[in-house]
Amino acid sequence: MKLIIAAVYAVSIAYVHLRGRVRHKLGRQLSDHSTFLAPINCFLYLFSKIPNKPYLDPADFPDLSPLQTHWEEIRAEGQNLLRAGEIKRSNQYDDVGFNSFFKTGWKRFYLKWYGDSHPSAMKLCPRTTELVQSIGSIKAAMFAELPPGSKLVRHRDPYAGSYRYHLGLETPNDAGCYINVDGENYHWRDGEAVIFDETFIHYAENTTQQNRIILFCDIERPMKYRWAAAFNGWFSRHVMSAAGAPNDVGDKTGGINRLFARIYKIRLRGKALKKRNRKLYYLEKWAIFAGLLAVFVWI
Repeated sequence: MKLIIAAVYAVSIAYVHLRGRVRHKLGRQLSDHSTFLAPINCFLYLFSKIPNKPYLDPADFPDLSPLQTHWEEIRAEGQNLLRAGEIKRSNQYDDVGFNSFFKTGWKRFYLKWYGDSHPSAMKLCPRTTELVQSIGSIKAAMFAELPPGSKLVRHRDPYAGSYRYHLGLETPNDAGCYINVDGENYHWRDGEAVIFDETFIHYAENTTQQNRIILFCDIERPMKYRWAAAFNGWFSRHVMSAAGAPNDVGDKTGGINRLFARIYKIRLRGKALKKRNRKLYYLEKWAIFAGLLAVFVWI
């Protein structure tokens, strides 16, 4: 049984690594968070109703059209949040999903995260929250800011149960402010939507002198069968929701993020070690992975 599990894991990791035109180096992929969810993601790819490709046609998601219809209302609430300083990075270690993005300038204000809307969102941007809540396929949503000179490094998102939707609100409308998904650039435009598969390697950069604000949503991946959709829904409710992060003290913090501050101390130690001695850092890192593998084999 262990050999079967190990074989499934190995094949899944290989598929995730080889999928698409752009890849991490093998060592980077093996330690990437997408590797740990590789078997689940391959299950979702296998039973996905939509073919695996980096960019998708927004016309295939007609239930999202109200967002574009009302994009100027959404923009107005986003601009109000920006002026009030509410679109911001977290000042605590309570956002495991996006913590690494804050250091390169990215900021956000949550509307919902795999569950009910944030109370702060219902108070500060009621119209956008109402629109988001009226569309059942939206599992998570936020306003996301990429200021001039900011960037997001190459990465895969860990879970394949959703697609990523971006609606341009206040953008440079310029090719210098762009996202690259599996080697293909797209630059945001006011009032225009783009949908992509965030489990392909992607990165973003704003090289212009103008700000970029978008509506950012996770859209449930359509599945071929009800039982596959039921599994995706269960995983979203019970696992993804645990990564919920607050805008302020009145919002709920998911269980994973409640643990994150403690766990991140280990990560900070690792970063300090990497600065002092890269060889020792990688020796310790792979020793830990080897130890986990040994525990699996022993059990």
